Amino acid sequence: YVILCPPHYSHLTQVLFFGFGWLFFMRQLFKDYEVRQYVVQVVFSVTFAFSCTMFELIIFEILGALNSSSRYFHWKLNLYVILLVLIFVVPFYIGYFVVSNIRLLQRQRLLFACMVWFTFMYFFWKLGDPFPILSPKHGILSIEQLISRVGVIGVTLMALLSGFGAVNCPYTYMSYFLRNVTDSDILALERRLLQTMDMIVSKKKRIAMTRRQMYQRGEDQNKQTGFWGMIKSVTSTQTGSENLSLIQQEVDALEELSRQLFLETVDLQATKERIEYSKTFQGKYFNFLGYFFSIYCVWKIFMATINIVFDRVGKTDPVTRGIEITVNYLGIQFDVKFWSQHISFILVGIIIVTSIRGLLITLTKFFCAISSSKSSNVIVLVLAQIMGMYFVSSVLLMRMSMPLEYRSIVTEVLGELQFNFYHRWFDVIFLVSALSSILFLYLAHKQAPEKHMAL
Repeated sequence: YVILCPPHYSHLTQVLFFGFGWLFFMRQLFKDYEVRQYVVQVVFSVTFAFSCTMFELIIFEILGALNSSSRYFHWKLNLYVILLVLIFVVPFYIGYFVVSNIRLLQRQRLLFACMVWFTFMYFFWKLGDPFPILSPKHGILSIEQLISRVGVIGVTLMALLSGFGAVNCPYTYMSYFLRNVTDSDILALERRLLQTMDMIVSKKKRIAMTRRQMYQRGEDQNKQTGFWGMIKSVTSTQTGSENLSLIQQEVDALEELSRQLFLETVDLQATKERIEYSKTFQGKYFNFLGYFFSIYCVWKIFMATINIVFDRVGKTDPVTRGIEITVNYLGIQFDVKFWSQHISFILVGIIIVTSIRGLLITLTKFFCAISSSKSSNVIVLVLAQIMGMYFVSSVLLMRMSMPLEYRSIVTEVLGELQFNFYHRWFDVIFLVSALSSILFLYLAHKQAPEKHMAL
């Protein structure tokens, strides 16, 4: 069946997505900075709007909203715009703002920005050489050439984030991994921090008093004349300078120790708050989710390994396959096609919402961690580039989650890509990312008590 929507409905939602991207830019990313380059804001909002519109079109495919020719037109329009932004607009402006921050290149920044863009295009094009991502019959300016290369970068980013998230989520949620922290541990560390701060203050007082004595001694010795007065002035100055340098080295070491003690105190306070939170109803709920996600993580790693070893890619979407197995096992009459459409719609909707929410949270944390007044424009454009490639790759991979009859337009629009390659590449990078994250978190968890004992 077909759900009829007004022809301008998709354009209305694009305006809404653009407005949401604009507000997110102003309220989250640039809330602590003055917006001086509105082109950065427009580029970020356009990237966000057309990325979300692709997800909306996937839902329209499952629901049958609009007619097929209208959906096909909007698919083509969105893909061409998002590729134009990701390959031409964003890289050029990244180069432009990077060059603008270099004083020696500001007069010829347009020329150097073009050079940066040509460099990006060279490496972007060479990226497709080692990968079997498309058929050799496609022309050099075909849409498949662009999507295939964007897909490699985006799928790699998705797999890295998914691998780390699959491991970090249960590690964060489960109370099993929390250290046992008591009030006496925190008080002992705070006492050591206060003692260290007192030692720093006392040594800085000694430095100030020594400098004052040296200044007064220098005035008295300046009044003395003759050869012996000059020799005495030189030797006393050298002795005082040596004492000051030794004390200053001790102060530097104590200040470094105080920083470590302060960070460890904050970490213990946060751990104790998490222990208290884990005893609440919401904390127990997240603890249960942690066990669930740990099982999911093990299953995902196992399936990724199986797919890599046996070179296996699923032909049927997981919803239809799961319903068919259940129906055959229970031996009941069930309309698989009808229910697979509705469950796929719900599943794809959940994937879309969680993907957008998770990516925006990650972008916000990343931007707040490394941004400054000079680099903020460049970082926002880099995040827009990552966001656009991430969402284009999500469409490539999400195609497998759709029932076969709803993939036709998506497959036709994306072109004759080697879709199986992207799924295998995702499994490889996901497995490497997940295993590396397990090793990293294991070492971090093991070294935390040792670091606390050392301090």
